[in-house]
Amino acid sequence: MAEPIVRFEHVSMQFPGVLANDDVSLDINQGEVFALIGENGAGKSTLMNVLYGLNEPTGGALYVKGKRIERQTTDQAISMGVGMVHQHFKLVGSFTVAQNVLLCCEPKKKLCLYDFAKAEETVRKLSADFGLDIDPSAKVQSLSVGMQQRVEILKTLYRGADVLILDEPTAVLTPQETDELFRVIRGIVRDKGMTVIIITHKLYEVMAISDRVGVMRGGRLVGLRETKDVDERMLASMMVGRDMLLSELQKFGWVGRTLIRTEDLYVQSDRMLPAVRCVSLEVREGEILGIAGIDGNGQSELVEAITGMRPIQAGRVLIDGVDVWDKVPGEVRDLGLAHIPEDHLATGLSIKSSVEENLLVGKQRLRDFAFGGWHLRRSAIHDYARKLFDKFDIRGAGIDTEAGALSGGNMQKVVIAREFSLGARALIVSQPTRGVDIGAIEFIHKSIVDKRNAGCAVLLVSADLDEVFRLSDRIITMYEGRITGSFRAGEIDKESIGYYMTGARDKETTGK
Repeated sequence: MAEPIVRFEHVSMQFPGVLANDDVSLDINQGEVFALIGENGAGKSTLMNVLYGLNEPTGGALYVKGKRIERQTTDQAISMGVGMVHQHFKLVGSFTVAQNVLLCCEPKKKLCLYDFAKAEETVRKLSADFGLDIDPSAKVQSLSVGMQQRVEILKTLYRGADVLILDEPTAVLTPQETDELFRVIRGIVRDKGMTVIIITHKLYEVMAISDRVGVMRGGRLVGLRETKDVDERMLASMMVGRDMLLSELQKFGWVGRTLIRTEDLYVQSDRMLPAVRCVSLEVREGEILGIAGIDGNGQSELVEAITGMRPIQAGRVLIDGVDVWDKVPGEVRDLGLAHIPEDHLATGLSIKSSVEENLLVGKQRLRDFAFGGWHLRRSAIHDYARKLFDKFDIRGAGIDTEAGALSGGNMQKVVIAREFSLGARALIVSQPTRGVDIGAIEFIHKSIVDKRNAGCAVLLVSADLDEVFRLSDRIITMYEGRITGSFRAGEIDKESIGYYMTGARDKETTGK
């Protein structure tokens, strides 16, 4: 039998107060797609960070290509062909795609000048070879989240990785982009003998792409199976330690007055190009309006305009009848709008502040938590934060821990806990379960529907079509900043809606 390309022998990883990995032994073979799954805080990313040299294990041994690694560093990992694409990208926004991919490996001309033409040609060829088409001259800050992930993958492949770790790789991708990524993964495994390790929560993707799957729970490896020998229900039960089956969500069929409205709205992108074009929609009390669209077709700019985070070029946005044209985000929130942003790390949290402080934002001057709006009632704040911490099952640390120390999924839980607890009548939810484990998805989905049933007007933006179809009372599709279709629940299936998401069909509608 061939030597495994990666071997963990009784590996443990201890952080202050947390045993993230507990006596993990695992072999990963060359030329396979290996899926590593588990709930948030189960130790998946920590174990892969050991392989990539970001964590030094406190016990056990690591072998790469048959060689025992005494003290793994990222430079050593890269030199041995190990590459990692993290859930939170590590890109320079002001640089071009080519500059990011070739960072620290820049081609030079005479006089040591940067050879931009050669850099762009190198990246153009690399992207074509791996089927990850992208404009090498584009500034990264202007790209959609899905396109930025392509840059990260290309950056890793350029450095010669033959063991590629992908941490939640489809969390930011649409179904079409996911299919394309899987095509690329199958190609590099089949044609180049690479090994791909995928950290994921999405069980149907595990079934679609992996050869073997390892399940972690509480820092331990609790199962290792051939993918062909399991199904989604079995994997879900192994992850959470109990029988797991997503239940149907109870909805009540009533709607009230309009709380979120846009009228002939135009918004520009960061590159001063049209991003939202003549969009009119309304969301009423007691309904969820879902937006389906390939990432980068104006959904983000639309949400930012509604929440006061981006200027409106033309048209109107009204929250409960009040025009928000000249209002800043805090004033928009005061009108009764809560917002879960798509990038919880950049705009949803203060990562240097504690979990407790993040949970309080928006209520810090209320009488329950402050004297005269300024002197904080520490005991009341602590009790409030602890209640939310327990209710939303935030794991991995305590309420005094910096939010940035949490896993991605638990950061998202902090944002959701805060926004769901504001008492707002209108709610914008962008990518609510991105990076969140299956044990929490049911809770989040039920919480969204409960808000809707209590009379909230909910605007849902999600790259997960299953999520859009499961939660929405109405669905609109967007392509190149325009609404291309509007459907009530049950009027269209996932396959057909893809034509509207790509502009192949356009149903004349205002989205009302």
